[in-house]
Amino acid sequence: MIHEVDEVLKGLIGGGALTGTGIDVSFEAPTRDWSARRTGPVINAYLYDIREDLNRRQRGQVSVRDGQDVVVRRRQPPRWFRLSYLVTAWTKTAQDEHRLLSAVLATLMPHELLPSDELPPPLRAQGLALPLTVASIQTEARSLAEIWSALGGDLKPSLDLVATVPFAPFPEYDAGPPVTEGALVRVHEKEGDPALSGERAHRPHQVAAARDNRRRAAPRPEDAR
Repeated sequence: MIHEVDEVLKGLIGGGALTGTGIDVSFEAPTRDWSARRTGPVINAYLYDIREDLNRRQRGQVSVRDGQDVVVRRRQPPRWFRLSYLVTAWTKTAQDEHRLLSAVLATLMPHELLPSDELPPPLRAQGLALPLTVASIQTEARSLAEIWSALGGDLKPSLDLVATVPFAPFPEYDAGPPVTEGALVRVHEKEGDPALSGERAHRPHQVAAARDNRRRAAPRPEDAR
C-alpha cells in the first residue's frame, strides 16, 4: 500500500499551485549524493517513519455485503499506520525554496481527508477515507535534527506530512448462506397421546396449542373431591 500512497501524494503535491511548472516530485532520501545529482528544482517527500496508530486499532469482524445487502464475506478490521514524510524544496536559492514550500503547503492544507473514491483501487476497495496532516506538532520519537544527521546533510526548512493509511491484515473469508426460513420444532409421537398422533413436525405455536389442550383436559384436584 505504501507505493499507492506515494502516487496519491505525488499527484497532490504536483497539482494545485505547482500545476504546469514541471517541477519534479522525488521520494529518494535527500542525501548529499542525491542533492549533487539533481539538475533542476525538486520537491522531495522522504518517507522517514512508519508506525501503527494504536488509537485506531479495533477488534471483532467487519461484514462485507453485496448489492442486496446480504452478508457474503467477513474480514477483520484494518490496522492503521502513520506514514511520515519529510517534505523539502530544492532549488538554487533559499527564497525559491521558500516559495515552493509555501505552494506545497497551500496545496495540501485543503486535503485533510481524502475520500475513498479519489484513491487508487487497492485503497478504494476498503471504502475508507485517508486522513492527511501537514506541518502539525511532531509526535514521532526521532527529531528532525536526528533525521538530517542520519542523512548526512545540512538542516533545511521542511514540512512534516503524515498520511494515516488502513492496511487489511488478513484476507476476507466467505460467510455462511443467509437464513431464509423460520425455525421448526420437531417432536416425537407419544404413544396414546391423541393430540400428537400422526404429527411429525409442528410449528412452535402448534406445539404450544397442543400442550394447552392437554392441560385443560387433565382432571384438577378440586374436581376429584
